[in-house]
Amino acid sequence: MGETSGSSRRAIRSRAMLAGACAVLLAATLTGCSSTSTSGSGASGSGKPAIPSSAFTDHTGVTSSSITVANVSTLLAGLFKGAAVGTEAYAAYVNSQGGVNGRKLVVRSSDDAFQGATNKQLTSAALGQAFALVGGVSLEDGFGGTVLKANPQFPNVSESLDPATEALPNTFSALPAGKGWPLGPLDYFKATYPTKITHAATIIADLPSTETAWSQEKATMEHLGYDVLYDPALPPTQTDFTQQVVAMKNAGVQLLFLEQEPENYASSILKDLTQQDFHPTVVLGAPAYNETLIANSGGPSAVDGAYLEQSASLYLGEDAADIPAVGTFDTWVHSVDPGFTPDYFTFLGWLSAELFTQALRNAGTDPSRGSLLQALRRITSFSSGKLAPVTNPADKVPTGCFLLGQITDGRFQRLDDPPIDGPTDGFRCDKPYSVPSS
Repeated sequence: MGETSGSSRRAIRSRAMLAGACAVLLAATLTGCSSTSTSGSGASGSGKPAIPSSAFTDHTGVTSSSITVANVSTLLAGLFKGAAVGTEAYAAYVNSQGGVNGRKLVVRSSDDAFQGATNKQLTSAALGQAFALVGGVSLEDGFGGTVLKANPQFPNVSESLDPATEALPNTFSALPAGKGWPLGPLDYFKATYPTKITHAATIIADLPSTETAWSQEKATMEHLGYDVLYDPALPPTQTDFTQQVVAMKNAGVQLLFLEQEPENYASSILKDLTQQDFHPTVVLGAPAYNETLIANSGGPSAVDGAYLEQSASLYLGEDAADIPAVGTFDTWVHSVDPGFTPDYFTFLGWLSAELFTQALRNAGTDPSRGSLLQALRRITSFSSGKLAPVTNPADKVPTGCFLLGQITDGRFQRLDDPPIDGPTDGFRCDKPYSVPSS
């Protein structure tokens, strides 16, 4: 199902990155990677609508010994399997400690098979069976968003990709979205490579969501003095980038941003850069941070020196010695699904479940959907044990904080970041999130 040209999908990094991943991973069977949103905007921040009074007597999914939540994700071809695994892993971790107020968490995961109608059907089913939606990732969530809009008593603690669903007052994100782009990474590369920024480039998929996201980043870059020489939008089915690499080489590109590409897309580009003996400075984003990137790119020689910028720790293990939550994440992910390779979606599922659990602990010993929503609205400072920057889910405030890394000797390593035991938990928070004036 293709996205309409009038889509207002929010141009923010995490959502666009997910769209890019969808494009590459499912291009063989799907003609587009998008949800056609039919949900309306909801209030956020100050002036939130009142929680329906009926929500405070609604205990759907709650028993004396358990609380059932639903995870609705696209599991087809393993696309967003990580979202379900991450949610289930955090629930297993909580249950190992006795659950929440004496109740175990039960996660019912379901696959919308990349079908909008199925997403809506599964969301409707969850409404009558589960206490809340938790940790789901789907580019068809705009269809389920219509159910959430019609049922404001039903909490949704997920990384909603549809902007209207994300804006609903009963939707809460551990990494809130925002229209704009963080200034920090771009300012860093400007200071580090003052001459290279006038020879910048990118390659993106020709999806409305990704193109909109790139337009936001590009506008921010140009405001800072960058000059983008080359930025083609290519079919999501493309796997050979030789033509584009040669064009960039001929154009004199010196700084290549691949922040919106998932691992398999980025590794294909990196291989073609090596084959053409072309070595611009490369900047990767959160979806490319994957255990398979280096091997799939051709080994350390193909990727050493590439930068990584993301609003997340090195949660695949590199930060384990300094951040206990990293070890906890990796241990429980492998416990619930041995052999599974964690990815960005796993990380998002884990964070969503952690945010839900924090609110649930504060929702009382006899939690209702109303008391959970009330508790979620009070979380203006969400800390995930240094896995991600502290965020404000209640008011949907995007963070400008980020981690800066670099691949050295075939390993991701932190670079020029503040101390992990410092006030910003090891994230660079020296520049704000840039929001367009209109």
